[in-house]
Amino acid sequence: MTAVAQTGRMPQPAASVTAASSGATAPLAWLRERGMGASILVAAISSAFGAILLSATGFIAAVLRADPFIGDSGTLAVVLAMMSVLLIGVAVYVAAIVTANTFATVIAGRTRRIALLRLIGASARSQRSEVARQGLVVGVVGAALGLLGGTLVSWAGMVLATWALGIEDVDYAVVQAVLVIPAVVVALTTWVAAWAGSRRVLTVTPLQALGGSVEASHDAFARRGTRNGAAITLFAIGGALLAVGILLGLVTPLGVIVAFFGGIFSFTGLALGATLVMPPVLQLVGRLFGRSATARLAAENALRHPERSSRMAIGVVMGVTLVTMFAVALETVKAVLTTSAGGDAPDELNTLLDTFAGIMMGLVAVSAVIAAVGLVNLLTIGVVQRRRELGLLRALGVSTGQVRRMVLLEAAHITITATVTGLVLGTAYGWAGAQSLLGAVPMPPSFAAPTLVAPAVPWIPVAIIVAATAILTLVAAVVPTRLATRVAPVEALAD
Repeated sequence: MTAVAQTGRMPQPAASVTAASSGATAPLAWLRERGMGASILVAAISSAFGAILLSATGFIAAVLRADPFIGDSGTLAVVLAMMSVLLIGVAVYVAAIVTANTFATVIAGRTRRIALLRLIGASARSQRSEVARQGLVVGVVGAALGLLGGTLVSWAGMVLATWALGIEDVDYAVVQAVLVIPAVVVALTTWVAAWAGSRRVLTVTPLQALGGSVEASHDAFARRGTRNGAAITLFAIGGALLAVGILLGLVTPLGVIVAFFGGIFSFTGLALGATLVMPPVLQLVGRLFGRSATARLAAENALRHPERSSRMAIGVVMGVTLVTMFAVALETVKAVLTTSAGGDAPDELNTLLDTFAGIMMGLVAVSAVIAAVGLVNLLTIGVVQRRRELGLLRALGVSTGQVRRMVLLEAAHITITATVTGLVLGTAYGWAGAQSLLGAVPMPPSFAAPTLVAPAVPWIPVAIIVAATAILTLVAAVVPTRLATRVAPVEALAD
């Protein structure tokens, strides 16, 4: 292998092996690789979010304890703590999906290097263990930065709240051992996500050292009968449980438990079968942009690389679904209570629900930000890994503006498809949750129950989501388009 490298007949593989073998002199050089910085940012956001939520709920609980009238009641504090755990769990779950997708995409780009290492005797499991260790380092660094940043933000927020609200005699320490819990959870989750995302290492063969970084085709995913069957089964079970939960909710509020598991099963089925479902939808959306050569190239890329396009889309789907779900759920709650009360719900109740809706959507928006970071990251990695393809297009006469427009259209395909899918799922889940929880609850003065209403869609949050989609498309395409047009065609084809 050394002789080959010296003769220059295989410059790229030799460089890869040299880079891979230089770990002894630069053990953390891989942190400069595309995707790692964004993964650290995702872990930092999740850890900071957890620290801020725990500090906020602890501070509110301390304020309640200092109140002479409600100081003996810990119900609200318990509810706040439960909501914090739930929201932290959601953020960590989204971060884990984004991290796993990032490492899976990075591994796809390392196919040739991994194959070369396999060729000279390295085992697949040892390389996968190396990727897992990298995930642990990313998680620890990100969680530590997030813990520090979250603690500082919490301290500043408490000082501001104490001054603005005139709160006195509240004894609460900002730095507490409990803040380490979300940081540890984020670090471990990132480690596990990296391990899950690196499963492709086990399928790389030494023969692939002669090729490049490739991903499975749409037909290959369509032939995965076991995985596709499991996805369809989970989605069907989830849909059935959602229906049962709604019907059971007309009798007892416990129907929300059944509907909750229905949502988990159905979304898990969708995520598992995303590589089969999302690419055709992306291609359909792509046709809305016309039949020009640039638009057709952008649309066909989604079908040629279903794994990559699905990874980009599913994170955004999760973020939009969560925000829409809470908005629709709270709007439907108002509709159910109003109908049960005979069309005259108290104004105080509506004001309380609107305030709660705003707070919840603001908190859940953190998960949407994590998903957006994942989209920008994966789109950038995808452009870097397609240098040779983009160079060939440039050599064939495709202009710089056309390449830039193609990348922008790819980002638009993904964000529009993910937004529409998330809006549909969020509306269904939000309505099912509200209906299964309150369908059997009578409200004065008419006490009409059971109550079944149509989904109530708050159009202002929906408009905000659509506007955010347009902004996300532009932001996500800035770095990739710059990278796609920076390299000369001859230089890209030489890689």
